[in-house]
Amino acid sequence: MAKSLMVVCGTGIATSTVATGKIKDYLESVGKIDQVKFLQSKIADEVSAIENDDYDIVVSTTMVPSAIKDKVINGVALLTGVGTQKVFEEIEAKL
Repeated sequence: MAKSLMVVCGTGIATSTVATGKIKDYLESVGKIDQVKFLQSKIADEVSAIENDDYDIVVSTTMVPSAIKDKVINGVALLTGVGTQKVFEEIEAKL
């Protein structure tokens, strides 16, 4: 069964789309794309769902409240290009 992967940013449009594309490309390259169901949103709409563990994996390209920080993978590296492999490894570890 596919794991749910929520990618959040400030508005749910721009940087989450970029991050989602990079994650998809990576998972396709390692043959794991079929293990993930992708979702995108803005952080403000998802805090309670993240607190309730509604998603298997959460990647954020924006600041998140401290209450959910431990449940979220920091995805800023997907935008800067520095440290992207670490983000991919964290995602793979949760698959």
